[in-house]
Amino acid sequence: MGFSSVLLPAVVPEAACRMTTERDSETTFDEDSQPNDEEMPYSDDETEDELDTPPAVEPEQNRINREVEVTRETLRKDCSWQVKANDRAFYEQPQFKKSWFLCLTKSKYSGNAIKTYKYNPITFLPLNLLEQFKRAANFYFLVLLILQAIPQITTLSWYTTLIPLLLVLGITAIKDLVDDIARHRMDNEINNRTCDVIKDGRFKSAKWKDIKVGDVIRLAKNAFVPADILLLSSSEPNSLCYVETAELDGETNLKFKMSLEVTDRYLQEERALAAFDGWVECEEPNNRLDKFTGTLKWKGRSYAVDADKILLRGCKIRNTDACHGLVIFAGADTKIMKNSGKTRFKRTKIDSLMNYMVYTIFVLLILVSSGLAIGHTYWEQQIGNISWYLYDGMDYTPSYRGFLNFWGYIIVLNTMVPISLYVSVEVIRLGQSYFINWDLQMYYPEKDTAAKARTTTLNEQLGQIHYIFSDKTGTLTQNIMTFKKCCINGYTYGECRDKAGHLRNRPEQVDFSWNMHADGKLTFYDHYLIEQIRSGDEPEIQQFFFLLAVCHTVMVDASEGELSYQAASPDEGALVTAARNFGFAFLSRTQNTITISEMGTVRTYDVLAILDFNSDRKRMSVIIRDPKGRIQLYCKGADTVIYERLHPRNPRRQATQEALDIFASETLRTLCLCYKDISDEEYEAWDKKFMAASVAVRNRDEALDKVYEEIEKNLILLGATAIEDKLQDGVPETISKLAKADIKIWVLTGDKKETAENIGYSCELLTDETKIYYGEDVSAHLQTTLENQRNRSGSNLDPSQRTTEPFLQPGRNHALIITGSWLNEILLEKKKKKKKLLKLKFPRTPEEKQKQLQAKRKAEANKEQQQQNFVDLACECSAVICCRVTPKQKAMVVDLVKRYKKAITLAIGDGANDVNMIKTAHIGVGISGQEGMQAVMSSDYSFGQFRYLQRLLLVHGRWSYIRMCKFLRYFFYKNFAFTLVHFWYSFFNGYSAQTAYEDWFITLYNVLYTSLPVLLVGLLDQDVSDKLSLRFPSLYLSGQRDLLFNYKKFFISLLHGVITSLVIFFIPFGAYLQTMGQDGEAPSDYQSFAVTTASALVITVNFQMGLDTSYWTFVNAFSIFGSIALYFGIMFDLHSAGIHVLFPNAFQFTGTAPNALRQPYLWLTIILTVAFCLLPVIALRFLTMTIWPSESDKIQKNRKKYKAEEEQWKRRPSVFRRGISGRRSAYAFSHQRGYADLIASGRNIRRRRASLTAILSNNLVEIRQAEEAS
Repeated sequence: MGFSSVLLPAVVPEAACRMTTERDSETTFDEDSQPNDEEMPYSDDETEDELDTPPAVEPEQNRINREVEVTRETLRKDCSWQVKANDRAFYEQPQFKKSWFLCLTKSKYSGNAIKTYKYNPITFLPLNLLEQFKRAANFYFLVLLILQAIPQITTLSWYTTLIPLLLVLGITAIKDLVDDIARHRMDNEINNRTCDVIKDGRFKSAKWKDIKVGDVIRLAKNAFVPADILLLSSSEPNSLCYVETAELDGETNLKFKMSLEVTDRYLQEERALAAFDGWVECEEPNNRLDKFTGTLKWKGRSYAVDADKILLRGCKIRNTDACHGLVIFAGADTKIMKNSGKTRFKRTKIDSLMNYMVYTIFVLLILVSSGLAIGHTYWEQQIGNISWYLYDGMDYTPSYRGFLNFWGYIIVLNTMVPISLYVSVEVIRLGQSYFINWDLQMYYPEKDTAAKARTTTLNEQLGQIHYIFSDKTGTLTQNIMTFKKCCINGYTYGECRDKAGHLRNRPEQVDFSWNMHADGKLTFYDHYLIEQIRSGDEPEIQQFFFLLAVCHTVMVDASEGELSYQAASPDEGALVTAARNFGFAFLSRTQNTITISEMGTVRTYDVLAILDFNSDRKRMSVIIRDPKGRIQLYCKGADTVIYERLHPRNPRRQATQEALDIFASETLRTLCLCYKDISDEEYEAWDKKFMAASVAVRNRDEALDKVYEEIEKNLILLGATAIEDKLQDGVPETISKLAKADIKIWVLTGDKKETAENIGYSCELLTDETKIYYGEDVSAHLQTTLENQRNRSGSNLDPSQRTTEPFLQPGRNHALIITGSWLNEILLEKKKKKKKLLKLKFPRTPEEKQKQLQAKRKAEANKEQQQQNFVDLACECSAVICCRVTPKQKAMVVDLVKRYKKAITLAIGDGANDVNMIKTAHIGVGISGQEGMQAVMSSDYSFGQFRYLQRLLLVHGRWSYIRMCKFLRYFFYKNFAFTLVHFWYSFFNGYSAQTAYEDWFITLYNVLYTSLPVLLVGLLDQDVSDKLSLRFPSLYLSGQRDLLFNYKKFFISLLHGVITSLVIFFIPFGAYLQTMGQDGEAPSDYQSFAVTTASALVITVNFQMGLDTSYWTFVNAFSIFGSIALYFGIMFDLHSAGIHVLFPNAFQFTGTAPNALRQPYLWLTIILTVAFCLLPVIALRFLTMTIWPSESDKIQKNRKKYKAEEEQWKRRPSVFRRGISGRRSAYAFSHQRGYADLIASGRNIRRRRASLTAILSNNLVEIRQAEEAS
């Protein structure tokens, strides 16, 4: 989550859209430049291919024409979106229409309603049926139903296919309907939110879905922004508006937006807002969260509009009573919707394999039917034609009869393709999803958040994950910064000590009740530090906390006597809050002063200059004048930059460095604090340079940085702070368990490199023994590898030629830490400057075109090989951390691993900038925390804490995989055992496509007689308990390696089914050859034989399911014996005389079951058949578990011993890295400049509205004085 929206500096009003050229230049990487680790790559737009460069010598007129073309193209493309305030009729003009369907048109401006549902009451039935019949199996059975309606070829009654098909379609339709109703409810919840909109000259409450582009709306405090709006005015001074962007970039710290001065002045009242008729021309809707280019035209003047003045949908209004805005983009055109990525249809690996197996069965079905049809043709020629008693009145040729029998066997053997397979799979997945939802061990009570399976189609894929891609902020960490320790004057504070400085065994929290400004939330255990502060014996300690209270850009809101701080980063807020608790409370500030409460004494200091932070400086300073007239500079920053600027005589330098190493080993975020006394003469000379740099027209930032350097030197070191970016509970243990399950975790974050690296050590992804490779190392290594591959394969580099040599030295842990800029460099994804050329180019020869085409192909081959090499190298590492990456880069990394490693991936995040990654991965998980709900809305699964991921994968995922594999193996087995009896019977009935069973048995076999046991195994079975699954993560490996369901297992099930069908047919067949019943009659009629084989089959397959059941419950036992009892009960009913009287054509086995099953001989036949089927399986299982037991078999065998043991997972001890020379200072600042410019401008200071003109005029006078001084 650390992807922060960069606030652009205010743009001087100019006509048209000149920022376009500047934006293009910002997106261009210099080919020879070194990537900047601190920079976030520009945007998430697609990489633009560089166009052909113009010729070296270009005619002057061509150059002029080209420049005009560039200007026109820029204006046309980037400022073609037009918005007129308070005029809905404006958007109905023909030029704003676009083709929709045939001759129908609709407005190019989207409405604000969000639609995620698929159906409505009218379209549900046709669309749902259309989707279901897109499935090959459903369409196949529809064709079968049609074939069964043809009398010449049907061998089965139509209801044998219709009833199961209707059941399958009905259950699936009900499930789809339930899912879509949930989507309707969610959409309605969002679309029916309300806000105030100008209608008929007044503000009226309106639903979000009714908001249109061009509407003027009013938002109150804590309201969500319903669309992308241009801020017009607010209740704050100078129309400032504070927003929380958690749903956009995952950061909970507040950001400020500021309206144009002209709209702030004139658009405060309702009447003025209703009369507002401004015209906005801006860029087309896009996904750049941090960029906006446009122009407001009003009252004959043009005003430049940038991202500072835009409130994006998903933001939340904070600390601002009311604000007004003009809707620029609505609904699907908003940046948050554009940035959400394409919704991908996700299918599990087992789904794909299952489809291929169904296709395999199709082929087998056609081959078997063809063979039997040929057999029938031959039989008709040899026997049928000469047997007068077989004449049916039809004078068909043997070949034609064989053709008809082909279709007859397609119908008879159709159960080889299991019609109820797909619906059974859906039922199992639905049940497993409910088990995830009901799991109390994944319930997070603090947020009242339960785990939620938001999709029901991916459960078994949770048991096959190879790679996890995780966000950092809010996912691994709590995004809560806590002051833990500090080093002052070379002495470390923060341990558990009493007032005398002696260490304590039992921690006792410090009581801050003596401090009236303490917030009561800081947890601190060092009583000695409090004693030192209150005694005043150590002036350096008081100066240390005074520095924290004055050197910042935090703004304060004092309402109802409570102090509320608004910081540019959580780290800075934590430091100012710490100073407040230790007695140095920041109370208020104006444009030029800051007021501090120092141990109860309130003092005001003049702020002479704020030297703000940026990613290059890695520090900030403030110059103040105390009431006695002394001038001092206070500075805080990363140790790497502070130590370079210290005075040569700093006695505490080494002691502070040792403390920094200890803090770093504890993965705390550190800052160094220092100060400097400045004489009046030195300050006056420096201030002139500072004022001159402040008004510089060109390269202002560089000029200011140069001036800052002059004053920030010869500093005196005070000490260092240590802040904990608190990990969520159980993160290291979860990562450790997942690593033992051979799951690799990659961290993809927008945060700084140092911060990301520190978190890597905190969560134990990185250890002391880990060798870390950075971007420059990887780039050089891959470049060498690519050249070697090119040399081996010649000039034509074939991406399919893979080297088997490892990239890294085996036998050691390796880790990769790479920034977004280096990622673009390595993957050859650098954005190139867009060049507009004259359409009439100089002609090219065919040779030049061919050469250019070859060069392009070569570049693509190089790019593909480079990306493949990068993925191979990264996958050899035990940990990969990508920092300062954009949402698109996150998705790109996930896609690369999917593409080149063919591995199952899972992405987990908690903010809108993780949505693209979540949608790209095979499985997306959203953390429903304080970062908003965008990630959760786009995810497949959601829960409250990262630690629940281990239970989701190692328990629910593994169980789901095992259950689904067992279900599929058994399902294919029972269908082959059932269907292939017809095949063996064909050899004895002249291949006539006669069925071996009664029609109603064929209809109900998969629906009633064998469905419940296999469904319960698919829902409830478990090889080991959940506690043992977590205790032995290595059990997870079977899913990763596809050991439980693959083509080998499929063919074993096929063979098992073939053997079972052989036994079930031939043992009763042999028993019936020469048999005499008790009544002296032979029971060897067709109907009795059908009952015997059917009974043996039902008992065998249900008992076989019992053998495959690992976890026995009463429900399982009841389902197996109940299914057998249900079979006999229904069979006796269907064979009764009463039902035959009612439906004589449909029920023709009258009295068969009572007559046949009263013969003991037939019961012995059934028992013998069942024994022959099951005893070899039992013997084989016994030998396997005895001689070649699997890991789960071993654990099952010892489960009583494990249950008796204490089942606590012991976290491995933290690695302490004392005395290491390399610093890992995760300096605590935001990713962009803080509020220094805002504070210096005075625009955040609350004054009466009437004095606005005076304030503005005073500012202008000061600027003019500064220009004259320069």
